[in-house]
Amino acid sequence: MARNTYEVDEELETGFDIEKLKRISIYLKPYKKTIFWILFLMATSSIATMFIPIIFMEAMNSAIPQKDMSQIVRLGIDILAISIYVSIVLKIRSRVMTKMGQNIIYEIRKDIFTHIQNLPFSYFDSRPHGKIQVRVVNYVNNLSDLLSTGLVNVLTEAGSIVFIVCFMLYIDVKFTIISMIGLPVLIFIICIINSKQRKAWQKASNKQSNLNAYISESINGIRITQSFVREEENMKIFNRLSGNYRDSWMQAVKYNFLLGPIVENISAFSTSFIYVLSVYLIINDKTMLTAGAIVAFTSYIGRFWAPINTIVSFYNTILTSLSYLERIFETIDEPIEIKDKEDAKDMPKIDGNVVFDKVCFSYEEGAYVLKDISFEVKSGQSFAIVGPTGAGKTTIVNLLSRFYNINSGHIYIDGIDIENVTIKSLRKQMGVMMQESFIFSGTIMDNIRYGNKDATDEEVIRASKTVCAHDFIMQMENGYNTVVKERGAGLSTGQKQLISFARALLANPKILILDEATSSIDTETEIALQEGLKKLLQNRTSFIIAHRLSTIKNSDCILYVDKGQIVEKGSHNELIAKKGAYYKLYMSQYEFLK
Repeated sequence: MARNTYEVDEELETGFDIEKLKRISIYLKPYKKTIFWILFLMATSSIATMFIPIIFMEAMNSAIPQKDMSQIVRLGIDILAISIYVSIVLKIRSRVMTKMGQNIIYEIRKDIFTHIQNLPFSYFDSRPHGKIQVRVVNYVNNLSDLLSTGLVNVLTEAGSIVFIVCFMLYIDVKFTIISMIGLPVLIFIICIINSKQRKAWQKASNKQSNLNAYISESINGIRITQSFVREEENMKIFNRLSGNYRDSWMQAVKYNFLLGPIVENISAFSTSFIYVLSVYLIINDKTMLTAGAIVAFTSYIGRFWAPINTIVSFYNTILTSLSYLERIFETIDEPIEIKDKEDAKDMPKIDGNVVFDKVCFSYEEGAYVLKDISFEVKSGQSFAIVGPTGAGKTTIVNLLSRFYNINSGHIYIDGIDIENVTIKSLRKQMGVMMQESFIFSGTIMDNIRYGNKDATDEEVIRASKTVCAHDFIMQMENGYNTVVKERGAGLSTGQKQLISFARALLANPKILILDEATSSIDTETEIALQEGLKKLLQNRTSFIIAHRLSTIKNSDCILYVDKGQIVEKGSHNELIAKKGAYYKLYMSQYEFLK
């Protein structure tokens, strides 16, 4: 049994490459000076704290035995001064690095969103939108710890380890070497759990993506869910996906929590071993170390393992972040198939002559949706495209707007191959109303002005009157300033179509594409709308897709498309006279209406 797309784990198209982690440096580059100064402050702070055990050693070896209160006070002031300096540096680091990290996250999110906006329709057709959304929001947010504190911390702690080892060597070389016996054990353990930990976090990110996709789909389809009383069944699916995410996350976190206690145990073992060894050597008069030196040395051992613990935690953060970075950069690296050629020029002002020359197209390799489509539309003509569902009608107008690349053939506008001009200059001169009347959250005025932000209020109202939207808009509480919710909640399907119609008209395009523009409009409104359309379509090249044939009877030319090919072509009267496929379709609707 086939699984829904939200239950299918995403497979990375490429394995992990360390270069993907290095790409973070691109975002860090503008902050080089900031990072340098923070590292400098942290280094001085780290060096300062290294003197605290030395101060304690001096106190135990000299000040306390000699009961020198002035020296004890001086040493106490030194420790206090170091503590205050460290606190100030930590506060500065926290503020600066948090701000820098959030700025970088902003840049990454901007890059991925910008890239997504340029991806072809085929990218969105092939995956749930929730799985795309989770990459832009959740995955980028999860990089916060890595960018805000992680990178600086690991560099600082690496430097601290060097300083600590130098101070330990200063006290006693042999003890320093002995205290390192736990390092090989730690490295061995990390090597064992490394691959398992990374795979666990990849799985967790997959399950999070699946859950997000289902939640997004469920919210969008909530009306259907409630209409068919599917709440309990959907809850079962949600619980299963949520449980899968919980289990995978717990498994991944288990590996993260393993390393912390392991480091703590190795640290405790090393410190205890040094204490036992020191006492043994002192009892047997085999060492020249003083009690103060031993206390200082064991203090350094604790300090030695503290930064290692921090680095191990950072290592966990890296492995966690890698699972997100892989998805983020995979999206950013997704090829933009519909793009301008290197030598592409802006489309000059369109007159409106359109030619399809032996155009072939397939969404999937070998399964052609259009086969050798050829026709010509003169400037100012209205061109209707009809045919059964799935015949390729919408595909034809999508190719004209370059939403997809054709497999073979050419499409010309005013004798210019549309593949040789910039996409932006082409689409700005075309008005498109698609099958789905998508309404954005915001005012009705903003929605109509969406394709022409420079339009005046008067122009918006004029366009609305032309498509018979003005009356119902004025009946609303705040007229054109009425705020509509996401996807036009609260508006009828017909009202959404009229607003979308006004939006397409306001763009003042030379080529107008109406894809089922009147499918949800009542008959009375449609009759009134036809009068406005007559004025609108004058001096414009228009492509009208309609199942309701009454809306296209007056078109200059009608294409009947079936199975990706042009079956008939001509005016309404010509096709009726032929008594072919169009005639049968028209008569079936006529009989139905009777």
